Amino acid sequence: MSRRANGEGSIYQRKDGRWTGAVYVLNRDGGRQRRQVYGKTRAEVAGKVADLLSLNRKHIPAAPVEVTVQQYAQSWLERLGASGLKPATVSNYRWVLDRHVLPHIGRQRLVALSPQHVRSLLLAVSESGVSPRTVQLSRAVLRSMLADAERDQLIHRNVAALVKGPRVEREEVVPWTADEAGTFLDSLEGHRLRPLFAVGVALGLRKGELLALRWQDVDLDVGVLRVRATVQRLGKGVGLVTGSPKTSRSRRTLPLPQVLIDTLREHRASQELERQEASSWHDSGLVFTTSKGTMIEPRNLNRFLDEAIERAGLRRIRFHDLRHTCASLLLAQGVSPRVVMEVLGHSQMSMTTDLYGHVMPSSLRSAADALD
Repeated sequence: MSRRANGEGSIYQRKDGRWTGAVYVLNRDGGRQRRQVYGKTRAEVAGKVADLLSLNRKHIPAAPVEVTVQQYAQSWLERLGASGLKPATVSNYRWVLDRHVLPHIGRQRLVALSPQHVRSLLLAVSESGVSPRTVQLSRAVLRSMLADAERDQLIHRNVAALVKGPRVEREEVVPWTADEAGTFLDSLEGHRLRPLFAVGVALGLRKGELLALRWQDVDLDVGVLRVRATVQRLGKGVGLVTGSPKTSRSRRTLPLPQVLIDTLREHRASQELERQEASSWHDSGLVFTTSKGTMIEPRNLNRFLDEAIERAGLRRIRFHDLRHTCASLLLAQGVSPRVVMEVLGHSQMSMTTDLYGHVMPSSLRSAADALD
């Protein structure tokens, strides 16, 4: 047994060549217990013992060693669900953890998690073939979870914050031109979903906002539309739910151009005729529904868009790019970036200028920079 130096605690070398140390630490309940640490060298163990002794001097309880990343993740998600965080956000966090994080580090003890574990995790996620954005998201969720673990005094440092995430290049937005948007809407003339796409292009509503829009939020006499809800898909067994918009800025009241007022009046009359002729109609109060009055499945809407674009012979874009098309057309017409920001419901001016700066006249870009 090797003699320990002053302040090292009890440190000795085992028969198998490894080093171990022991020190009494404070518990979270105020008591004390003997804690052992291990390492390949005396210096490594001495460092761990010194860390524990430092916590004792500061009267900080030592983090428990038995809790795994998997165990804490489960309790963390349950706590988030009860904290008022949006269900869709909790569902997304759960998906990222279950799909990318926990399979790699779930069995690791929370207190033993190191920056190297995080680097190995990010490398493994990257090599699975996902996008850099998914790798970045994996680190972000893990960092958020460990930040709460640190506040709970279950760990002494957030190792995910010590590791740099991947650099993600912003994908350039290439929306439709005015001619392309016009051609697309013309190709849908007479179709029951044309009003949905007309509102999407003209006002830049998100897909979830369009699907959650109710007639009670549309005043065709005054000519305004109020965005008050959005549709989101949660995990297995839950499906589609209607919740509050993405941010407080997303709750907005938008004036309707006359062409949309006329379009929505015709659409409401057509929907009433559908209701009368349907053998079974679900009175959901939604503006845009299936032929039975129920909520439109977002994935079906995506498929319809792809098929409609192909029939029209146009360049393929995502549904979200209809929102980009609205913004680009407004900015190209000289509409103030501040106004475009309000129309889209962006929370910050920089979101608008960063996304659409390439279509803004130089004078508008300078004005936006001055505002920032």
